Amino acid sequence: MHKVFLGIGGNIGNKAQNFRTAYSLVTEKLGTIVQSSSIYESPPWGFQAKEYFWNQILIIETKHSPDKLLEEIHIIENEFGRKRKKYTYVSREMDIDILYYDEIFIETEKLIIPHPKIHQRLFVLVPLSEIAPDFKHPLFRLTNVQMFENCKDKSVIKKIDFD
Repeated sequence: MHKVFLGIGGNIGNKAQNFRTAYSLVTEKLGTIVQSSSIYESPPWGFQAKEYFWNQILIIETKHSPDKLLEEIHIIENEFGRKRKKYTYVSREMDIDILYYDEIFIETEKLIIPHPKIHQRLFVLVPLSEIAPDFKHPLFRLTNVQMFENCKDKSVIKKIDFD
């Protein structure tokens, strides 16, 4: 089994229901959720939108290879009506990113692991630091907390109550 950190988030539709559906689909198609962060609200990153995002980190155990995992993630995102637009960010019901896969580095045309923007995004680093503060980025050799402390993103990230 492989240990994978997933970032999930969305900013449109019924966010609470979208997260519940995402948990079910992750469990059904990707693997067992072994840990999850709190959910955080944050402004859009990299584009303008009036709706704020909800974001969370899930740690899963999976038998899937990185490529198969990405394929299954795309199936889940498609169930949420995700339309992929190259080189642009858009509002969406659910986005799922592979942040870390074990402690490996992969760079192909379709997939880069660790996610290349982890260290730039507070909406990722805050929940990562909550549940895996000492996990080290395989390339930077910095912990999630160290990357959080060095992050230049000044977005306001707010923990939300979600049951």
